[in-house]
Amino acid sequence: MKKKHIILLAVAAAIIIVAAIVAISGSRNATFEQDYHIEDTASITKIFMADKQDVCVTLTRGADGRWVVDDTYEANAPMVDLLLETLNTMRIREQVNKNAIPNAIKDLAAHSIKVEVYQNTPWINWFGGRLQLFFRERLTTTYYVGRETRDMMGSFMFREGDKVPYVIHIPGFRGFLTPRFVTEPLKWRSHTIVDLNVRAIARVELDIPQSPAESFAIVRQGDGFGMELTHPVQPVVGFDTARVARMLSSFTWLNFDEFASIVPNSFADSCVSGVPRTILRITDTAGVTREVKTFIKYINPDDLITIPDPDTYETFDLDRLYAIISGGSSKGPDTVLIQYYVFDNILQPASYFRGADKTTLAK
Repeated sequence: MKKKHIILLAVAAAIIIVAAIVAISGSRNATFEQDYHIEDTASITKIFMADKQDVCVTLTRGADGRWVVDDTYEANAPMVDLLLETLNTMRIREQVNKNAIPNAIKDLAAHSIKVEVYQNTPWINWFGGRLQLFFRERLTTTYYVGRETRDMMGSFMFREGDKVPYVIHIPGFRGFLTPRFVTEPLKWRSHTIVDLNVRAIARVELDIPQSPAESFAIVRQGDGFGMELTHPVQPVVGFDTARVARMLSSFTWLNFDEFASIVPNSFADSCVSGVPRTILRITDTAGVTREVKTFIKYINPDDLITIPDPDTYETFDLDRLYAIISGGSSKGPDTVLIQYYVFDNILQPASYFRGADKTTLAK
């Protein structure tokens, strides 16, 4: 019995020693310059970024592969893809000149963005990756991303574990990398309102408070759709199916332009305090409803008070309007800006879908 215990202890000790040797031999060599990037971005589970003003954001990959912002909001997929591509393709262009290292480190300490990369990695990784066991999430790399170089073709960076900072670039890319490491959470949030193909739509309703008779709903009927007026409720016979089809196809990857946080509060408040111009409700086949209330966007509401003749002044923004989005998976509501061009086939009165000419209803 004792002999068996001794053998088990010897085997366990051998495993520990081999694991330690593998870990040591696989650790990063600061002189090996081409391992600066992240080779396997598919293993990245989380990215934390923070600047010197304590503005920070955490991007996390969900079990379904989708990324979320601060464990709450759906992330902007193209932005995340660009960040992952940057981590994968960036390379060392050169080491910072020996005489310039003190100033470079001082500047990085004052102005850099801290970037922590977490990956799902195996505790045991033997035989060139052919044997991988005991996966867990761990912090694998920490970068400090600094400002651009004088030629604007690279960014100063320091990686924890290295002895010196480097100038980092992407071969073939003309520009520097710092703007890709954004710490403001709002900029990472998705701009998608809905992303539904026609088969996933159960009902679309457009309520027009100033013209109730023009309010209507498009309702799924088996494999097709019917149309009905909603004030009062009555079916519509002979509607334009091509126009309805164009409307319904507009809900595939329907996005807003930007969050209205960049607009002065006085502007937004004056625009969204009244009755909505339209109220759009999109319900999918799972019963989830997304609501979009639209409001006229004035160019400058204060001008209506100060200018001599308001009738001669174009008060409306001809390209965009405000919208308040709620429902669905939103944690909102969110006040955003949308484009007339994007919603041109959607924000039309019932008469348009019955053959009348297109109108600028939202204006």
